[in-house]
Amino acid sequence: MEEAIREMARGLTSHCQLEAGELPVGVEKAMSKLKTVAPSQRRRSAKGTRPADPYHAQLWVLGDAIGEACWLKGHGAGVRRKAPAQGKIRVDLSVNELLQLGWLAHLGFKHMMPNYRGFEAYRFSGEEDALEGAHAIGRIEAVIPASQRPIADLSVNYKSRQKLISDWWQVTSNRLTA
Repeated sequence: MEEAIREMARGLTSHCQLEAGELPVGVEKAMSKLKTVAPSQRRRSAKGTRPADPYHAQLWVLGDAIGEACWLKGHGAGVRRKAPAQGKIRVDLSVNELLQLGWLAHLGFKHMMPNYRGFEAYRFSGEEDALEGAHAIGRIEAVIPASQRPIADLSVNYKSRQKLISDWWQVTSNRLTA
């Protein structure tokens, strides 16, 4: 049994070893308790039942400690992998939101150029399409750090976009819908 414990300790280091090269405290405690179980402590319970082996109980404790240590190590690695790089912001967008933002960025860029004189053929296909584009822009604006936003109150831009949309697609007596 002692040889098996040594082999487990050797195998554990690669799976749940901490950055300092040590095993987690829970695993160390469980390993030391397992090593202290003497073969003379083994006893049998009543005839026909399973043995009340102290090794079994300590192996369960060790297995629990190993499982927790491995999960924590894997979970920490996953969190680090998903986290954005220092100074970067991560935004989750759907494909449709990315398409909307791509067209809006392209159109905005062209309008910022002093030599742009034409009308683009890219327009919203309807009110819902425009609302999705406005929502995508709002999501981008929301992740800009507050200290670097050009406008402190994000609702001002949001409301102005909503008003443009509702004014354009609202049926009036002298203009048909777009």
